[in-house]
Amino acid sequence: MSTISVPVSVPSPAEDCEQLRKAFQGWGTNEGLIISILAHRSAAQRRQIRDTYAQAYGEDLLKALDKELTRDFEKAVLLWILDPPERDAVLANEALKKWSPGNRALIEIAVTRTADEMLAVRRAYQGRFKRSLEEDVAAHTNGDFRKLLVPLVSSYRYEGPEVNASLAKSEAKILHEKNKEKAYGHEEIIRILTTRSKAQLLATFNDYNNEFGHPINKDLKSDPKDDFLFALRAIIRCIICPERYLEKVMRLAINKMGTDECALTRVVTTRAEVNMKHIKEIYYNRNSVRLDHALKKDTTGDYEDFLLALIGQDA
Repeated sequence: MSTISVPVSVPSPAEDCEQLRKAFQGWGTNEGLIISILAHRSAAQRRQIRDTYAQAYGEDLLKALDKELTRDFEKAVLLWILDPPERDAVLANEALKKWSPGNRALIEIAVTRTADEMLAVRRAYQGRFKRSLEEDVAAHTNGDFRKLLVPLVSSYRYEGPEVNASLAKSEAKILHEKNKEKAYGHEEIIRILTTRSKAQLLATFNDYNNEFGHPINKDLKSDPKDDFLFALRAIIRCIICPERYLEKVMRLAINKMGTDECALTRVVTTRAEVNMKHIKEIYYNRNSVRLDHALKKDTTGDYEDFLLALIGQDA
């Protein structure tokens, strides 16, 4: 369910473009006008605005915005304007260009998107960067991370509800054996986590808990500082409940010494039209503070106004 409130009577793309053009002209940029338009248009409407702007003024709206805006506000607006697959492609490319084992943005994208959404991301990545996502993942990572991430971004998981109960039991046993051996990068762990459907994996994780008396993630905490183990836990948490995982990403981004604007911008711009309502509910239940109140405390200016408009402010 979308959090973005689209007015009942929305101006035409041409009217929106005319107003945006006015926001760019004169002494200083009218950031409030930009927010009032773009933060309240759906993905399809934003695509129409971008197309209409290029036809009317002979300039890509992204370039016009890039010239007028700055810092975190600029990055958030530019990401928001993009179609969802292209946005994810840009975020994946950014994660790879500054790759470190502790960077979980790629896992977040690969696991919380549907099979069709990831296929669209891979197509958008090729169209924008003239390389495949898989080859860039392979080029920027190594060792166990390469073994894990290449199939993670390239698999096309089955999306149906069917579950093979005997397979869930046998694969829970395989996962437990490899965890016991501390063979965390074993091909069987990677095969199961990167190829099985989410419904099948949920059944496997339930069997693991029932058979061995604790959740699988407990066995992946033998070394809290091990980034590869953290990556495996992140995959599992994204499969079990993506909204809960994303709530934690936002909570940590806000509560850090110095806000992690990259993580905050990534989650808000990618989930505002998808499952932000659920994330907000989890955030409130976990922290006894509304997400919009937390953002007001931790962000400022146009960036704050834009994020608040995207997540929706509760009454």
